[in-house]
Amino acid sequence: MYHYIDEFLLYLKLEKNCSPRTLEEYQKDIFQGVDFFAQLLGKKDAALKPWDIDHRVMRSYLAHLQSAGMARTSVARKLAAWRSFYNFLSREEVITQNPLTRVATPKMQKKLPRFFYPEEIIKLLEAPGNTPLGLRDKAMLETIYASGLRVSELTALNVNDVDLFGGYVRVLGKGSRERVVPLGSYAVDALNKYINTGRSRLASRNKLTGDLSGALFLNYRGERLSARGVRKILDKYLRQVSIKRGASPHTIRHTFATHLLERGADLRTVQELLGHVRLATTQIYTHVTKEKIKEVYNKTHPRS
Repeated sequence: MYHYIDEFLLYLKLEKNCSPRTLEEYQKDIFQGVDFFAQLLGKKDAALKPWDIDHRVMRSYLAHLQSAGMARTSVARKLAAWRSFYNFLSREEVITQNPLTRVATPKMQKKLPRFFYPEEIIKLLEAPGNTPLGLRDKAMLETIYASGLRVSELTALNVNDVDLFGGYVRVLGKGSRERVVPLGSYAVDALNKYINTGRSRLASRNKLTGDLSGALFLNYRGERLSARGVRKILDKYLRQVSIKRGASPHTIRHTFATHLLERGADLRTVQELLGHVRLATTQIYTHVTKEKIKEVYNKTHPRS
């Protein structure tokens, strides 16, 4: 089994151009399944073969995950990883019949994305101070809100990806798809101050050279800021401005899309700005705006 898994991961890396993080998630999901299947079938991991797993075995695995309290989204993700693996095996003619075509995806409960109200996002954006780290944080938060970047896209930015004169940022998104996204005047101003003042002082703390020196957002050691670092920074400012409900950098991305649609942006434009391949992925934000309209109606209409 492990031989075929290695070939599958190589295929994802070379032919599908998946990111290292995506590869890591696929590997983790599949390896966890291998452990369960080997135990269920009374075999050693190394002795397990792809054709040992049929639709009944896979359903037992999904039931095990759900009984352990795993969220349906996580269960569906693990099934999707195994489906991709078995599609690959079928394409390579390792198996003659794909048993996972008979396994249904768990039904999902649609959850509307969280977002900040205008007064909340303004408080958050105004929270950082004027220290080098404060200038970085201000530029970082303004950039996410101005362009709707994913946290992985934000941390991957280099200085030369930003065009302050034109007001654009070049982003490398999922599947190595490149897009150019506008930056608002507030983000341009914050980035200008950070790059010219804060970043140079942070970079001076790092003696390394090479690609790392081109990173746009640096940590206190002068190294490229990590996604985990961005989340910790956001948590700090959420506490500082007393926003107690759970939020993440992705909440600012949701806020970007929601506020655009509330103010009349068309769905296709928002899709392009977010870097979504499918319009259906973007359409969830229309539900958010409908809920907001309904809330305002219920609060203000005499006959609501």
